Amino acid sequence: MRTQDLSPFYRTTVGFDRLFNLLDSVADNGQTGYPPYNIEKTAEDAYRITIAVAGFAEDELNIEARDGQLVVSGKKAEDKTERTFLHRGIATRAFEKRFQLAEHVRATGARSENGLLHIDLVREVPEALKPRRIEIQGANAIEGTVEA
Repeated sequence: MRTQDLSPFYRTTVGFDRLFNLLDSVADNGQTGYPPYNIEKTAEDAYRITIAVAGFAEDELNIEARDGQLVVSGKKAEDKTERTFLHRGIATRAFEKRFQLAEHVRATGARSENGLLHIDLVREVPEALKPRRIEIQGANAIEGTVEA
């Protein structure tokens, strides 16, 4: 079983601790290691999940965001041609990968390139939840105060 060391991400991100804790335990929830994937930080609030999907056409892949999860699945279309493999090393079995997303993280796009599926994610905190500075006023600044 392979495990990923996500400790560098803990030091450089704020608000994603829950995301990385859940990703850290993804191997423990019954999922297989197929297909292999990478998670990378591409900017301050941007991330990319890259999944190796060699052998799958774009119409055989499905990406859904639901219930705070990103669900990526693939299923090969029925192959009617009769072939005899001497060695079969390219796995094209059906798969489903689930990634738990942190709050305010959403997928912004996906593209398939050279057998890799790239899914871009961005963290967008609403203005109402962002910290804001509150000015401190002195006692003399309060309206209705009369100086003696």
